[in-house]
Amino acid sequence: MSSIPTGPVDRLSALLERFRVHAHLFHAGPLCGVTHFDAQEGRAFLHVLRRGEMVVTHRPRSGAPRRIKVTEPTLLLYPRPLEHQFHNAPAEGSDFVCATVDFEGGVRHPVVMSLPAVVVLPLRSVDGIEQTLALLFAETERVRCGQRLLADRLFEVLLLQVLRWLLDHPEHGAMTEGLIHGLAHPKLARALTAMHESPGAAWALGSMAQAAGMSRSAFAAEFKLHLGVTPADYLLRWRVSLAQSMLLAGSSIKLASEKLGYASAASFSRAFVLSVGQSPRAWLQDRQA
Repeated sequence: MSSIPTGPVDRLSALLERFRVHAHLFHAGPLCGVTHFDAQEGRAFLHVLRRGEMVVTHRPRSGAPRRIKVTEPTLLLYPRPLEHQFHNAPAEGSDFVCATVDFEGGVRHPVVMSLPAVVVLPLRSVDGIEQTLALLFAETERVRCGQRLLADRLFEVLLLQVLRWLLDHPEHGAMTEGLIHGLAHPKLARALTAMHESPGAAWALGSMAQAAGMSRSAFAAEFKLHLGVTPADYLLRWRVSLAQSMLLAGSSIKLASEKLGYASAASFSRAFVLSVGQSPRAWLQDRQA
């Protein structure tokens, strides 16, 4: 095991390098009357209202508030497929932009699993976001070479800034537990980041606690409190999520088991069944079908 870091840790890079995020601008300009956004499998949305007001509605029992009134420049992130409607959106100008967001792994993406149904974030809350928005809106005002590609990358930067902000404000959106809440904990973040960076290491409760700089008992209790699962369960889910992405990309079960620290393909398959309820081969066949 490498030495324990004592300075600040990068809590997001290892996650987003293994489960990438891709944004695609699809609207810039006015939206009149009522605009409906369907829920599509694997599809998230990121909307930015830079001026004006509007009302956002959701279906009952959707996990999101039935009605949200937006009265100031605001960003709305829908990390999972969720039908939503905008009412009386800006009728003029180009200060409203929308992008679809594809989280690699869909609802299995560790960040997606930890976020509420919708994140409503006033732009004034996020330091440094205005510079990104200025570039983004400038790209939507007139056609230039590479405009769409640059706008897509700026949306991805914007999403990263939002995630950074949520790590510093985990209470936003009533997030009382989950990965974001765990990464917001200074000590738990060290253990989580180490597991994300080295999923195939020989992790045990003692080595996780050592990475966090905590005793085994204190670490286990804090981990369960902030993430809602035990350290062993989280490690299993993290490894299986990585394995699923590897299998979909064409890796063999044997290679996945080796890279993720399992002694054999058989032990990996048992862990996979424990987490998913299917063998790796059966799960892959269902996904391909």
